[in-house]
This record gives sequence, structure tokens and C-alpha cells, in this order.
Amino acid sequence: MRKLHEHLRGFILGVVDLFYPLFRMVMPLQTFRYAACGGFNTLLDITIFFISYNFILEKQPIHLSFLTIRPHIAAFLIGFTVTFPIGFYLSRYVVFQETSVGKRRQIRKYFTVVLGCVFLNYGFLKLFVEVFKWYPTPSKLLTTVFVVVFSYLSQKNYTFRPADNASS
Repeated sequence: MRKLHEHLRGFILGVVDLFYPLFRMVMPLQTFRYAACGGFNTLLDITIFFISYNFILEKQPIHLSFLTIRPHIAAFLIGFTVTFPIGFYLSRYVVFQETSVGKRRQIRKYFTVVLGCVFLNYGFLKLFVEVFKWYPTPSKLLTTVFVVVFSYLSQKNYTFRPADNASS
């Protein structure tokens, strides 16, 4: 399993770093890696959202015995179950490699930040779709802009902070 992990990590770094020279003058390597990995995970999330909302859920709410989940919220939750572990892997092993925080502590911190992202996603989707009456997919795209900024700053300065800056 470790060999697979090292091969996968090396492959991802090779592909991502291949394009870095085009952006070297604009941003540091770590920021580029975050943008590339985050961009991939975001596109995956939006794709899963679109497919889930339109084809799996067919724009219909999910009725549970004790609550009804609107289709745009259910589609968001479906995407989250896929992109959460992928996002952690990419952040820990590709973007923020210099961290000295243990994996268990780091995943708790990562989950805390992601929980903030979940609340932001939920709140903005409710606002844009249910209050402003915007279409769900464009609403998800706009929501993503706000969430990505929050996520990057939080992950960089809290979850994957290098050892020399870490105090908590």
C-alpha cells in the first residue's frame, strides 16, 4: 500500500509540477500546487453536484422519515463524500508536505476547516437557490469562489501550517 501511495503521490506531483514553469512568475510553487489540486477537486465536486442533481436525484428532494433534503443540498452532500478524502490526500501529500503535525491531529483540523466549508456551502446554496431563486449549478459555482478563498487561507494557516509557525 505504501508503494502505491508513493507512486500515486509522485505521479500527481509530476503532472502538477510539469505546468508550474508557466506560472512561476505569478505564484510560489505551493500556491500553484494548491490551485491545481484544489481546482481538480473543485471541478470533481461541481461535476458530481451536476450529475447528482440532474441525473441521480432528478431534481427531486429526498424524503426521509424525519426530514426532507432538498435536491441541491443532497447533491452537495453526495459530492462532499467523494471530495473530502481526495482533498485531504492532495493537501497532505501534494500541497502541504512540510507539515510536522501528525496525521490524526491533522485530519481533525482538516475536518474542522471542511466543516466550516460545509456550512458556507449550505448557507450560500440556501441563499442563492431558495432566497434569490437562482439556478442550482451557477449558485454552486459562485459559492465555490467564496469557499475556496476561505479554505485556502484556513488550510495554509491552520491545518497544514509548517512546524516553525505551529503553536497549537
